[in-house]
Formats: sequence, C-alpha cells, structure tokens
Amino acid sequence: MSLGTSLKEFRDRWRAEIHERISAPVPQKRRRSAPSPEPELPCEEDVAWRCLPGSPRPETDGAENRYLELAESLLQERPAAVSGALGPGSPQGALNLVEQLISDLNEINEIPFFDIQLPYEIAVQIFQYLDRKELGRCAQVSKAWRALAEDEMLWYRMCQREGYLTDRQVTACSSWKEALRERRTRESMLRTNWKNRTGAVSQLQYELGKVLCDVHACDGVVLAGYTSGDVRLWDTRTSSLAESFLKASHAAQDSRPSHHVSFIRISKSLAVAAYDNGTIDVWSLLVGREPIHHYQHNQKIQALALCPETAAIATASSFQIRVESPDDKGYWRTSCNFQTQKLVNFLHVIHDSEGSPVTVAAAEEMVYLLKQNVPEKVLHSTYGHPVTCLDVSTHQAAFGVKSYGWVTHSGNKIHVYNLQTGQCLTTLGNSTGDFTCINLKDSPPHLLVTGNRDRRVRVYDLRCSKSLCSFYAHQLGVSAVQMDDWKVVSGGEEGLTCTWDQRMGTKLWEMHARHPVRYIWFNSQSLITANIPDEKYPRGASIMDDDLTAHRRHRGTINVYEFSVDQTSVESILPICRSSYSEVTGYNYNIGLAVPYDNM
Repeated sequence: MSLGTSLKEFRDRWRAEIHERISAPVPQKRRRSAPSPEPELPCEEDVAWRCLPGSPRPETDGAENRYLELAESLLQERPAAVSGALGPGSPQGALNLVEQLISDLNEINEIPFFDIQLPYEIAVQIFQYLDRKELGRCAQVSKAWRALAEDEMLWYRMCQREGYLTDRQVTACSSWKEALRERRTRESMLRTNWKNRTGAVSQLQYELGKVLCDVHACDGVVLAGYTSGDVRLWDTRTSSLAESFLKASHAAQDSRPSHHVSFIRISKSLAVAAYDNGTIDVWSLLVGREPIHHYQHNQKIQALALCPETAAIATASSFQIRVESPDDKGYWRTSCNFQTQKLVNFLHVIHDSEGSPVTVAAAEEMVYLLKQNVPEKVLHSTYGHPVTCLDVSTHQAAFGVKSYGWVTHSGNKIHVYNLQTGQCLTTLGNSTGDFTCINLKDSPPHLLVTGNRDRRVRVYDLRCSKSLCSFYAHQLGVSAVQMDDWKVVSGGEEGLTCTWDQRMGTKLWEMHARHPVRYIWFNSQSLITANIPDEKYPRGASIMDDDLTAHRRHRGTINVYEFSVDQTSVESILPICRSSYSEVTGYNYNIGLAVPYDNM
C-alpha cells in the first residue's frame, strides 16, 4: 500500500469520526423542581465533574468550533488555518499545534544525532572545540559519544595546544589522552614539591682554585667562566651532571697567564665567552670543544649579548657596538657597527619578523634601538637620569630609570617601550630606591617582575600599570629575579635565595650562601642559582699571601635544585646538609640544619 493511499484512508476515517461527533445529540440533565440561581449547562458524561456547583463555566461556544476548523484545515492541507488556532485566550509565547506536534515527535525519537546522518569526521570537527572537562562529560553520554570523545586526533591536538608534544616521554604512553593525564599529574607533583621544598640540591664544583666570574644557562645547560680563563659546561638534565671543558682560542698561542672571563652567554646552539683583554670566543654546542669563531676588540668589553633564536652576537667596547653573525654559507662576518655617545652598560639582541638581528643598548641615560641598514634610533633619553637595568622581550623593552629627586615627579620608575613603534607603552612604579634588576622575557604575558635597592620585589601588571604584589625580600637589595605563572624566585646581595607564592603573597622557603646571587634560572622541575663573588682576586685567602689560589669560601658556587621525584629518593626533603660522617671534608658552612640522626 502506497503512502498516498494510507494518508487518504486516515483522513477519511478522521473526517467520519468528526461528523459522528457533531451529529450525536448532547445528553441533557434533568432540571430540578426548585429554581436554581445558576442555569445548568449541558455537559458530557466523561466531563461531568466540570458542571459541579462553583466550578468555572466552560466556554464551549467558540473553542469547539476553532478546534474543528483546525482539524478540517489539517485534513484539507490548509496550513493558513493553523496560526492563531488557539484564539486570543491562549497564553503569550505558546507554541502552535504544529510546532507542538513536531516537538512531541522529537521527544519520542530520542536518537543521538550522530547516529542518523552526521558523518564521523564532521562529529570529530565539532568535538575539537571542547576542552578536557567537556570531552570527559561527553564521554559519559553514550557509547557513540565516548568513541568520539576519546578520538586520538582530539587528544593529540589537546597535547599540542598545551605544549606537551615536545616532551620525550609522550610517545612512550599508550594514547595521547594517557600522555596528557600523565603530564598534568607530573606538573601537579612538581608544584607540590616546589611548595614543600622536596627535592635534591647539588653544586657544580670547579676544583682549580679560581674564582667564578659569570654564569648563564639555557634549557638546563649551564655555562660558567672563571678567573683562570677556563669555560665549563654542565648538562643538568642528566643525572650525572655531565661536565665538559671548552678550549679557548688564545690558550695555545699565549704563554702568559690566561685572561679571566668577563661575560658568558649560551643559547640552544652556541656558547660565547668574552675575556678581559677584548677577545671573544664562540663555540658550537653541536660540533665540539674547539671554538668555531673568535674576534678581537682593542679595549675592554663592557657588555655581551647573544640572540636566543638566531646566531647573532653583539659586543660593546668603548663607544662601539659590533654585531657578528654567519652568512648563508656559514662564514662569520661583522654584519653592522654602531657608534654611541656614551659607554654602554646593558646590551640585548633579538630578531625581528624578517629574521635580522635587532640590538637594544643602554648607555647611561640613553636607550638605543639599532637595526642593520637603518639609522640608529634613540628610544629614551632624559639628561641626568641613568638607566639602572634593562630587559628585552620579542616586542617590548623595559628598563629602570634613576631619578635624583629634583624633578616634581620624583621617584625611580620603569619605562616599557614598544620596539616596533618606538612609543612608550606605560610607566610603572615610583620607588625611592633604584631598580637593580628586571625580568620581562621570562614573565607571563602582561606581567613584569622587578627587584629594587629598597629590598623589595614587585610584580607589575602592564595592562593597568599597577603593582600586583610587593615582597619585602632581602636585607641588602635585590640582585636577580624571575617569575612564572604562580611563583617568584629572587636573589639578594646578602646571598639569600627566596621562593615566593605570587598569588598568596607569602614566602615558601629560602636558601643562603656566602656571595651575592647574580643569576637565577628555573623551569618546572629545576632551579639554578649562581653566587658570584664581587672580589675576583682576594688577597690573603690562602696560607701564603703571595699565592692567588682562592680559598674555597671565596670561589663562588653554582647550585642546582632538582624537584623531580623521578631523580630523587623518597626521603628527599631538600637537604641543607647532605654530608655524612664518612666524608673527609673538614667543614661545611651550612651545617646545623640537618644531621644524619634525622633519618633514624
């Protein structure tokens, strides 16, 4: 039987039933003998309860006609009669009967829409806009939704968005969802270890009796230079803390005593050292221990900078800034030279959108923006207000300016400039002390952390130009700072390293060493601090005054703190003193805070 024949038969039956209902006589109730104040109305037996005394009077005059007209219009396929079928007495916003019929049919057919016509690929495209929690909730709806919510492509993109795809242990997991769960569990564990000071500490020792001059780190690889002219390299990502020695270019040529290292910089592929005689050595971390390039300045080097993304080196000597970079064939050459009016104090190199190096230099009260084949540009210049610190990110430069108080708006401030437009974005702070250190490139977006001579660490929000929190950290001024999304690590001139909870505004823990903290670097699982002495050639440090071999307490230290429980034991409270009675060392300056009896 065809669909048209069935529909015609259904309409005929419905039309016959409607006509039988209209032609059937309505039964009347027998009237009472006594007159009633209310006239009795005819009603059907199945709705006789509506005719009880006191009940509302049914309005059957116009309603039944409207419903009959609606039925007849549906039978005769006249959709115009549907609108307004409920009459003026219907509630506002009510659906008409056709829409109600469609809604009822949809409720009856409760079938997931993915099982009807939607292809699996389109469903995956819809699910890719959900986050982790939403995918977990969708996986509890049905088996079909669970298969979609656990698609490997979705969790692969989730790992890619959250930055977990570069981890070496991700590919060892059974699925990308399991890899994401394992990585987030590890992050939670590391944060707990940071807060509770759970981990292990070790020192990068150098036993030749020379003083530490400068330290720099990149992705866990530490580069250090000493007064003996030696350059040491450690990889803290390995459990053995592998050490290697980088040879200097002048070691075999000069029979005189080696010159001490002035500055050290390292990137992912290069290592650079500048000596006090004006020599610069460049090593490749992928080739070997011999320098791949070196060049000479006539005077002492005042600042050294290495671009973290590209192979570009900038050095400042006297009133000259020189930028070295390799060409297309790999030969190093001087890409540009700049002349400054005053001596350079701070120097940074970044790369622009075209890949060419951009140099930002601070020479007393002037801040320069230098590009190749472009005239030099002065970002900031205020006579008598020297720059005390400088840090540069990809698009911005932040520096502290010292004020002597003779201007009406006295107070030391932080200026933030846009490197593309050269305009000042905001001015922060109004401190009585000098800003001694600043960190912009490692801070979260729109945040900036500074250290001041007034012994406070401040975190600023660049969007509102206000200080979010201020820590009274150190007794002799702040020398190094760095922060991430929840913590701040600061180092002081007195040798104290403090870790702060930025959101709570409280100190988590602190560590003390003898010399000022000049360098701080950390990631989620490790912390590297360098205590560099101010006195590079201490007199009277050994038995004979004429011997320049420095005593151990005058050399400076490089401390590595590991907060990953995978590389430490269960009893891994950060040991201030890890010595036992079997050691031959006769002294330990941190003794008294932990002894072997605590493990019994």
